[in-house]
Amino acid sequence: MKEKKLIIFIPSVEGGGVEKNFFLVSNYLSQRFRNVSVITADKNIKSKLSKKIKLICPKSNSWSKKKRLIKYLICLYLLIISYLNNKKILVFSFQANAYAIIISKLFGLKIITRSNSSSTGWSRNFIKQYLYKIILNLSDQVIVNSYDFKKELDKKFFIDSKVIYNPLNKKEIIKKSKKKINFKFFKKDKFLKIINIARFTIQKDPMTLLRSINNIKKKIPIKLLIIGRGIKKEEMLKFIKKNHLKRIVKILPFQKNPFNFLKGADLFILTSKFEGLPNVLLEALCLKKFVISTKCPTGPKEILMNGKAGDLVPASDDKLISKKIIEFKKNRKIKEKKIIIGYKNLHRFDYKINMNKYYNLVKKFIYY
Repeated sequence: MKEKKLIIFIPSVEGGGVEKNFFLVSNYLSQRFRNVSVITADKNIKSKLSKKIKLICPKSNSWSKKKRLIKYLICLYLLIISYLNNKKILVFSFQANAYAIIISKLFGLKIITRSNSSSTGWSRNFIKQYLYKIILNLSDQVIVNSYDFKKELDKKFFIDSKVIYNPLNKKEIIKKSKKKINFKFFKKDKFLKIINIARFTIQKDPMTLLRSINNIKKKIPIKLLIIGRGIKKEEMLKFIKKNHLKRIVKILPFQKNPFNFLKGADLFILTSKFEGLPNVLLEALCLKKFVISTKCPTGPKEILMNGKAGDLVPASDDKLISKKIIEFKKNRKIKEKKIIIGYKNLHRFDYKINMNKYYNLVKKFIYY
């Protein structure tokens, strides 16, 4: 049997859980298959990829700053050129990209599609939903990252998706968390130290987090560290200034190693309106942090075992989040029993088990 060229298609690399999984999976597959390429508009990711991977991207870095649609179009052009150079290709679209599916099918190529977040966040336009249904069914295999997501997607789009959890490399996370940093903001023991790591977007809903802290700023001594970037940053800064939260809340840009900051916290809070399977919850449990999360579609409820491994609240409910923070402060020993349950059940997301699932799936389509 001969092996096709594997092309991993990811036009936009924006930072966050999807991108972490992209690097992990791409580098792993490059160890198992001979000819792996990545098509992207973001040239600056080269240093994070295995040397075995061929990076196919525009020559100029300026494309990485273009709008998402422009990135898609240039990457589709690169995909077509790749096909014309070598017709024996297997496409792995790391984002549920309709254009990549259409182009692949027009050229008679097999395509694996990975969908990263609940369809709740997709367009609610009926015509677009109908088109998504048709296009997703053209994919040879759709991968999702949680069983709740599978139920939702299969029912809505009449497909049979395959669940592969986000691979969690516990040893690597624990190792990185031990690297020392001089971070005075979290130094004083009397404060309850809270952390959030996320993009500043409508989906991640950072304003609910800030409101929940503002509700209790005079009730208990707290510090909140938010690590990330995004379009909501200006709104966040205005809220912090207006409500005199500068001494309580600190914002840092995305960190190459956020785990040493996470290790220094007492409590992790996720306020997303929708997810797929949020990596950051797995990472928080890996470092034995208590978690308060919205029970948004999909992922948190599955990770936190319906509330056995952390506290779940409705999305956008800042008052209940405030209440849960105070409960944790007052009943810390009782709440920490949930941490033990969460940590013990992380085996579901084991790196080797889930990487092997990716390997077996790609193997199914790559030989001819």
